[in-house]
Amino acid sequence: MPPNSRIYQDAWGDVVRRGAGVQERVERAFAGLGDGIHVRHTQGKKAARLSLTLAAETFERLGAPTWTGRARAELRATGAATRASSAHLAALTWQERRIADLAASGLTNKEIGERMHLSPRTVSSHLYQVFPKLGVTSCAALRDALARLEDGQGV
Repeated sequence: MPPNSRIYQDAWGDVVRRGAGVQERVERAFAGLGDGIHVRHTQGKKAARLSLTLAAETFERLGAPTWTGRARAELRATGAATRASSAHLAALTWQERRIADLAASGLTNKEIGERMHLSPRTVSSHLYQVFPKLGVTSCAALRDALARLEDGQGV
């Protein structure tokens, strides 16, 4: 998207005014997204993953959730697993976090329910909500996702 277009200016005016070098990162992210889409269609899914991953990460760092989502959607189209945006991490409630911690330690839903005075079905429901927020698909992956969260790296 050319820097002089009206859409570009409306969407990125505030971001670009933040400081020197930001406009170049924005342009690189757009180029990476465009390149990734083109490569996915012409050279295959695997070849496009690097460009799309870099574009998604850059858009996220720049605080552009719409473009981050677009880049992540293209990345998912390549078959790559995408991690959750760090913006979703704040959406974990204290109860979801506690259940995730207990599940990551290897407890069953029944054991977690007994400790927290919840039914196993309620525990399952919370985990169903937690998995997409952390970008994981199994309890085994919870431990690593929670460790990254504590290290401040996001998920």
